[in-house]
Amino acid sequence: MGSWLGGVRSAGADLGYPGQRLGLPESGPGSVGGIRAALLAFAVDALRCDAVALLLGGLRWNIVVFFVEVFVLTALTGHSAGQRICGVKILRLDGESVGFVWALVRTVLLCLLVPALIWDRDWRGLHDRAANTVAVRR
Repeated sequence: MGSWLGGVRSAGADLGYPGQRLGLPESGPGSVGGIRAALLAFAVDALRCDAVALLLGGLRWNIVVFFVEVFVLTALTGHSAGQRICGVKILRLDGESVGFVWALVRTVLLCLLVPALIWDRDWRGLHDRAANTVAVRR
């Protein structure tokens, strides 16, 4: 029972560090961005989009503003404004830029919120897995 409650590491299974099976370094630039950075970036983006939505006529526009901001900036630069502030960049696993199609897939799932709250052992949400992307430190 103790090994079950303690997780797979206490049972003797070594899963490596987050991003190891993706070929990413353990720490520093290019390593997995982490959950705290992702949540902070989301909060920064959400607050910025709320401010813009208020200027546009009310908070009912916040999801539209959020969608446009995250989609366009991720497709063009590889990160949203909040991710840039938090030092995170979105990369495709095949080395290509995210591009408009995969940024659209990722952003639609991110706006649904639930896929973004389910992570794998590499700290990739379902939205990142669907778009074959990973958030890394810059």
